[in-house]
Amino acid sequence: MSNFTLQTMQPDQWPEVASLIHDSTNAWYRANRNFDIFTEGPESTLLFCEVYESLDPGCCLVAVEDDSKRVLGSCFYHPRETHFSLGIMNVHPDAFGRGVARTMLGRIMELAESENKPVRLVSSAMNLDSYSLYTKAGFVPRETYQDMILEIPDSGIGTSNLHVRDATIDDVEAIMELERRVAHITREKDYRHFIANESGQWHTSVLYDDDELAGWIVSISHPASSMIGPCIARDEQSAIALLQAEINHRAGNTMVFLVPVEASQIVRAAYGWGAKNCELHVSQVYGEFKPFNGIVMPTFMPETA
Repeated sequence: MSNFTLQTMQPDQWPEVASLIHDSTNAWYRANRNFDIFTEGPESTLLFCEVYESLDPGCCLVAVEDDSKRVLGSCFYHPRETHFSLGIMNVHPDAFGRGVARTMLGRIMELAESENKPVRLVSSAMNLDSYSLYTKAGFVPRETYQDMILEIPDSGIGTSNLHVRDATIDDVEAIMELERRVAHITREKDYRHFIANESGQWHTSVLYDDDELAGWIVSISHPASSMIGPCIARDEQSAIALLQAEINHRAGNTMVFLVPVEASQIVRAAYGWGAKNCELHVSQVYGEFKPFNGIVMPTFMPETA
């Protein structure tokens, strides 16, 4: 069996990494859930390379087979002010059991430790191989989320009596301060990327209570990712208003969002809108963690649990 070497992903490897993400993820869902999660071709999953490299150039590890030069695995990561965030990780089914994922994870943990920062991620509670990879490495499960999917009517789902508006760059400082208070992290680069929306795929909303920010929420609509989140809110009512507004912004689409299992008001509201459970995810943290002081609804791009 040939060995592999970890390298930084190069631009000419984007198509191969996109195919790896597409094929390996679909292989797991097909084997375990009997459907494909990516319903369009590998060209759609170029989105991950485009978004992640726009945010963090040079922060994708690829495991390249020494003999064949095939990309056996890939993993994106995101150094932030307060932490490292682990992005999507994929290993080719032919390379299972060769330590590819473990080796990539170990390298990223070393990078985070060199800066004395924790590592955060969101892993599937239904993919026990993935879940175990992280817990064996020392990650601790901190929050459980129920993934909810909603086919949004063209007419939307009604409106809240709380005023939600589009975010602007002027909101960034307040957005940072709220996430610092609620989740004890900051990621200014992410907020600016969402609001600038140079790709035309993102939308960001904010909710103020008088002059104080009560919450913010983001969504993306793309063939490879139709999700609402991240969302940070000081309480469930604020999160419901933000979620409702973002759902209406994506009227006519099918969207997925992650709700903390203990946020019963949000869960009931989502069921009332017609949402259904489709999966479970767990936020896991390696290193320092402080309990959340409000509502945290993560997503898969860019990830921060």
